Amino acid sequence: MKTKPVRKTRYSDAELAEFKEIILEKLEKAKKDFGTLREAITQSESNDIADTSPTFKVLEEGASTLSKEESGKLAERQQKFMQHLEAALVRIENKTYGICRITGKLIPADRLRAVPHATLSVEAKVGRV
Repeated sequence: MKTKPVRKTRYSDAELAEFKEIILEKLEKAKKDFGTLREAITQSESNDIADTSPTFKVLEEGASTLSKEESGKLAERQQKFMQHLEAALVRIENKTYGICRITGKLIPADRLRAVPHATLSVEAKVGRV
């Protein structure tokens, strides 16, 4: 008599600890990057352009504004990424980490190592379920 293989319904505590380590490393780096972006946005005018030509001053101010806008968008994305990582840590504590929110099946470990805040399997993400 053949027995059905038992389908794994959650990751083991050891596996969750491995994922937690990955997430904490990514979160630390993300926080550093976010700090750098915030500095870029809030830093005062460090290049004194008062004695340069008016044309150059206008160009410099335009570039500065564009750079701050880009930094602002990047900072916003980085903040969202950090929130997703923190939510993943909560799922680890709840032992629900790595379970696809559409299919209820485990998301492959390789996917979680690459995208540790993933809540969908690839199949669910591309709509093949």
